[in-house]
Formats: sequence, structure tokens, C-alpha cells
Amino acid sequence: MFATNTQNAVLTIRIDRPDKRNALTLAMREEFAALLLDADGRDDVAAVVLTGTDPAFCAGVDLGEFGSNIMNAHDRRYRVNPTRAIFALRKPIVAAVNGACVSGGLEIALACDFIVASNRATFADSHASIGAMPSWGMTALLPRAVGVRLAKQISLTGTRFDAQRALGYGLVNEVVDHDELESRVAAITSAMVVADGHSVRQILDLYDRGDGASLSEALAFEADAIADRITDASKVQQRGSAYRSGAG
Repeated sequence: MFATNTQNAVLTIRIDRPDKRNALTLAMREEFAALLLDADGRDDVAAVVLTGTDPAFCAGVDLGEFGSNIMNAHDRRYRVNPTRAIFALRKPIVAAVNGACVSGGLEIALACDFIVASNRATFADSHASIGAMPSWGMTALLPRAVGVRLAKQISLTGTRFDAQRALGYGLVNEVVDHDELESRVAAITSAMVVADGHSVRQILDLYDRGDGASLSEALAFEADAIADRITDASKVQQRGSAYRSGAG
């Protein structure tokens, strides 16, 4: 269950299942992947915002869908991973965390390019508390955001923490008053959508490829991207010169 709206080249996807704290069923995960795939190919969408209907952002997977056996054969075989759908998106995506962001919901937020949080937002990883294993990237994404020691503490204790602490941890980019979350995210995305789309995609790709790489590798990625762009520009210029010459 999602509500969507496109305005000023920004697609807002709102998880709209507040009675279940926006937990994601299998069908919802499939729908979410389809929404992002569609957004990736739309010329009228330059950025995506992901948020939830109050009071929660997302509680992660809907455990009740499969009863107590959350790792049954059907789930293992047909699980749809929402973070992979986010990673496949070639446009910037911002998590506007409006409330509780727990376990799979935290993994989804971490997969986004950055996070703006309401002062009502709370965060936790409860996988260990319920005897589950994270499968949407927690053990890879969380330590990259807060450091491995703190990531271990968050995951092993299941302790819930507020938005200001998340800001201090480096987990979120900004914390704003709850009533200002939508307008603040709109201001950020409006600045992104006026940028050159090709440059935005290349810069995002460089940051993603450089994450976890050595300094020399990350610098090499950037140098290669610049060389490719210069080569492409030169080819365009040569084709233009040939066309003008032939036309004359």
C-alpha cells in the first residue's frame, strides 16, 4: 500500500499502512520495486522521496504474513529485497524519516542516498531481539554509516534511540521539526532536480563505487569518469564539425 505523488520532478512514495506501522508484505515489496523501476525510466522524475504515513516510517518486513516462521521456504524463495531495488535506481533518493524506523525499515533508510529525520523519528535494529537475521543489508550498511563498533552495539542490544542521537552517530544528515520535514525535503530535492541529470547520475555512481574502496581506487574511478566524459564530449564535437562541414 503506497501513495505516490509527482511534483516539480520529484516522486514522493509514501508507505501507507499505518495500522501495521508501515510493515511491508511481500506484495508491497514487489510493488515498491515496480515503483522504483518505473521512476527510473520516467523523464518527468529527477529524484525520489521515500517516507511513511505517521506515526511510523517503516517497521520492516511484516512478520505476521508468514506466522512465526519468518524464514519459511516460500519467503526464502520469493523474498523481494527493497534495498536492492533502491540500489538499482539511477536517480537520487532521499529518506524522509517521519517516525519509527526499525530493522528492515532502517535498512531501507540506510540504502537511500541520505536521510532527513523528523524530531519524532526513532531508530532501532531488533533482528537479534526476535531471533532473526538481517537480509536487506544491515551488516554492510550500518557500519558504513556509524562505524563497526557502534553498529554492533545497535544490532546486538536492540536499543531504540532518538533522532538527535542518530544525528550524533552520523546516521542521518539532518533533524528538523516534524511539521517541517516535508518542506525541508522539498527544498533539498528542488536543488537537486535543477542540476544536470547526467552529472548527478555519474556523481552518485562515483560515491557508491568509492564507498569501501581504497583512496587510490576511488581517485582512479573519478579520473576514469572524467576521461570518459572528455572523450564523449570530443566525439560529439567531432560529429558536429563533420555535420557542419557536410552541410556547407
